[in-house]
Amino acid sequence: MERRVVLLLVKLSKWKFMTEFSLIVPCENCRACKFTCLFRHKIWWMIPRFGSLGSDIPIETQMLLLEVREESAVSVDDSSRQSVDNSTLYVLLLPVLEGQFRTTLQGTPTNELQFCVESGDVQVQTSRVTEAVFINSGDNPFELIRNSIMILEKHKGTFTHINHKKKPTHLDWFGWCTWDAFYKDVNPQGIKEGLESFLEGGCPPKFLIIDDGWQDTINEFQKDGQPLIEGTQFSTRLISIKESSKFMESGVDIQCNDLHQFVQFIKGKYDLKLVYVWHALIGYWGGLLPSSEELKKYNPKMRYPVQSPGNVGNLRDIALDSIEKYGVGLLDPRKIGDFYNDLHSYLSKSGIDGVKVDVQNLVETLGAGYGGRVELTRQYQRALEESVARNFEENNLICCMSLNSDSIYSLRKSASARASEDFMPREPAFQTLHVASVAFNSLLLGEIVVPDWDMFQSNHYTAEFHGAARALGGCAVYVSDKPGMHDFKILKKLVLPDGSILRAKYAGRPTRDCLFLDTVMDGKSLLKIWNLNKLSAVVGVFNCQGSGNWPLKDGPEYNLNSSSKPLVLSGHVSPLDIDYLGEVTDESSCGDLAVYSFHTGSLSRLSKEGRIEVSLSTLECEIFTISPIRVLDETLEFAPIGLIDMFNSGGATESVSFTPGPMVKVEARGCGRFGAYSSKKPIYCTVDGKKEEFVYDADKGLLVVKLE
Repeated sequence: MERRVVLLLVKLSKWKFMTEFSLIVPCENCRACKFTCLFRHKIWWMIPRFGSLGSDIPIETQMLLLEVREESAVSVDDSSRQSVDNSTLYVLLLPVLEGQFRTTLQGTPTNELQFCVESGDVQVQTSRVTEAVFINSGDNPFELIRNSIMILEKHKGTFTHINHKKKPTHLDWFGWCTWDAFYKDVNPQGIKEGLESFLEGGCPPKFLIIDDGWQDTINEFQKDGQPLIEGTQFSTRLISIKESSKFMESGVDIQCNDLHQFVQFIKGKYDLKLVYVWHALIGYWGGLLPSSEELKKYNPKMRYPVQSPGNVGNLRDIALDSIEKYGVGLLDPRKIGDFYNDLHSYLSKSGIDGVKVDVQNLVETLGAGYGGRVELTRQYQRALEESVARNFEENNLICCMSLNSDSIYSLRKSASARASEDFMPREPAFQTLHVASVAFNSLLLGEIVVPDWDMFQSNHYTAEFHGAARALGGCAVYVSDKPGMHDFKILKKLVLPDGSILRAKYAGRPTRDCLFLDTVMDGKSLLKIWNLNKLSAVVGVFNCQGSGNWPLKDGPEYNLNSSSKPLVLSGHVSPLDIDYLGEVTDESSCGDLAVYSFHTGSLSRLSKEGRIEVSLSTLECEIFTISPIRVLDETLEFAPIGLIDMFNSGGATESVSFTPGPMVKVEARGCGRFGAYSSKKPIYCTVDGKKEEFVYDADKGLLVVKLE
């Protein structure tokens, strides 16, 4: 195979300066080299792109992972080349922050790879960078990314790896977000009705997010009795840190005169553990109203965003275009800490436990005159994290619309961030893209935060698809159902009776054999997502084909309301899909594994190299729990599966121990049907010391006992 070195060439401009760097990149004569990259297709969000040519790499690429097979090679410069023969090497390129500058990658039509360095402020320039792109290689892609992030954490000192952060408490509880239920019309009566309907169905949420719509705001461009001027809704400004009048009015069934009384009421009546509220990083979409008497002490001034060529080079966003036109009431950067502390102190005294902070990437467009985008982002992020730590008992913060490298590499304490564009119930072509984008984005984000998969609706036609993905995501599980519109069959596959969830150990990521496949648009590949629990692994298989196209990529048009047949694809699942299988395997393991299929209810015994075939139609999924078989003695082999009516069955198993007899003791969470592989039929089973009936399938070795 021909090896070809290309240069990273960048031109000098008021936004960017460029330099040269030599390395192998995907090119026309290098077909054994494939890549997956993560790039911002619009200012707020990031998606993957796949290819084998340098020209396939989009602008605003924030991570580039290469798979180099056999005779392909990587070189640091023209004189020193490291070749890898008859093996696979993974090469990771991370454009990072250097001082006041941030870097991105982009391909050219001639298969060159450029890197772009920008400050966002014409007064902040340089003629030299030395650490703009981090490059590393290894034979395991997941360990490569993890080790690289840990190296950068130590070397850069601007962010912290997820293993070194305190995780917010909402992650382990089922939640409800008001957004898709009410949008900005959220009100106390509606929240009460929603909590009532969850309670009646036997699945009450334990945490609540009161999303956009609770704050006291004004749209200066909206005149009474006049139709809304499209776009001005994004320039609505905050006029007070307190709640709007909606939350100061008593309803028929609610005697509450302010946010504090309302939060007390719903926590007491519905046993909510946590209540969060939404706010934008700059207060609201359009910032603070400069003429507000209450907010004048923060010295807000009108500023007009300036978008970088990277922002406008992919998809423009109506929200940012509108804010660019109508301006932002930007508070004085010297007052950021005071603003957050005043806001969060008021919320905390009102019984609020945490915040979801949105519209974060807007700050990158406002850096001129403040030291640039990176410097301003760091100021905001530092002040936000300090205020959350000061005013809330736990690290209860969800970052949102923050998928630029400015923010990602400035997260010192923030431990949860949205990993994709919103769940959009009215957009049928977006459902598969949502699941696939979060899985791939988690390759990078999962090393810095717990990726937030966003809400979904339990009565949506894609609810099973979304619910299964979140069960594997290692993330929070929350829905945005309208009051009375729930599918409790779906919810009870995710939520235990006490309101807790069976959260997996890591961020759910694509299996290694999916890493460089377009599982949305190639028409043949299934998406597989893997994770671990305490004693077992889990793999979910999703058919994301035939339902939508990636933004900025041409593909067939889909009419999902037509009678056209869905795309049925086949693939396989194997224990080899689990990269960290050794973490749940000990010296008692025999080498074989028990594999349980959630939807079919079948149990198989496989070697590590064994496989199970699976066929799925568009928007269908299957989940496999993979549990190492342990040898107790010469007569008994055993593997816990878990609660087999839950999507993440293995998340219920806490521990397994063996005593002479032989006797197996399992500690588990929750209730329902608990399954296990057993090479022999038990003489009896007990639950909490009381004998219980059980079912045993001698052909498959499937043992099922009910936990009441």
